Amino acid sequence: MTSTPWRAVAAAATTVVLWASAFVSIRSAGAEYSPGALALGRLLAGALVLVAICAVRREGPPPRAAWPGIAVSGLLWFGLYMVVLNWGEQKVDAGTAALVVNVGPLVMALLAGWLLKEGLPPRLLAGMGVSFAGAAVVGLSMSGEGSASVLGVALCLLAAVSYAAGVVAQKPALRHASALQVTTWGCVIGAVACLPFAGVLVREVAAAPAAATLNMVYLGVFPTALAFTTWAYALARTTAGRMGATTYAVPALVVLMSWLFLQEVPGLLTLLGGVVCLAGVAVSRSRARTPARADRTGVTEAAATAAADVSPAQPPASRES
Repeated sequence: MTSTPWRAVAAAATTVVLWASAFVSIRSAGAEYSPGALALGRLLAGALVLVAICAVRREGPPPRAAWPGIAVSGLLWFGLYMVVLNWGEQKVDAGTAALVVNVGPLVMALLAGWLLKEGLPPRLLAGMGVSFAGAAVVGLSMSGEGSASVLGVALCLLAAVSYAAGVVAQKPALRHASALQVTTWGCVIGAVACLPFAGVLVREVAAAPAAATLNMVYLGVFPTALAFTTWAYALARTTAGRMGATTYAVPALVVLMSWLFLQEVPGLLTLLGGVVCLAGVAVSRSRARTPARADRTGVTEAAATAAADVSPAQPPASRES
């Protein structure tokens, strides 16, 4: 990224670090908060900050044409994704969750090829096979620890799918509204969808230690509101491909952070499966050697653009957290 302004580099680095920290904070706060309550608390904190940013920037509600995509992404990405990821991280460690969720960009490219008619080139299908073989290795590595761990891997895969579907849904909305508008109102819709957990949240806030509640607020303010904003800033000053490549650093940072702060390290077989997952994502996003073929399919670049444009916020892929 030598040609990229240093402020954009700093913004991208900030995003990656904050997204990685989200996996660790979820794992920590999840000891005191149930998945739905933690998701609602995080979304409420994030929505308050994002609405305040919109007010300062004088950005009102998005136009009517953007609402279908915002609504779907709000339900799938901000709502379902955060609940199932929180649940998954109660079953597996933060590093394992990050490795599995990082197949999101591959699923995103697959959905874009199918739903947005961007094509399904052989590299995408090959990458999908490699990544899911890696996920199977992760699942097998957990099988000796009981069905709960296997359930955790399955939940993280569901989180990756819901995140990817949310990104694909957001892509059309970005033709009509700004990234900040799409993110803000998607977060608001996700919070509304999680309101059934309000009673549980109130009870758990009363009983939880201050550290767990601060972790929940941190998730909303920093990995959600601030990280989405720094991502949008960096994206405006560099290419989608470069920004998409930065997310590959998230799982490594999560493993390091979970070791430092939680004294958790995935097993060797789990790490091997996670590396295979990432290798599959790399294969799916690689370009064909023949320029004409790459231009004709366009899937790799389109998928990268979709991920970057919609994630002013992953995971791949790893996204998301």
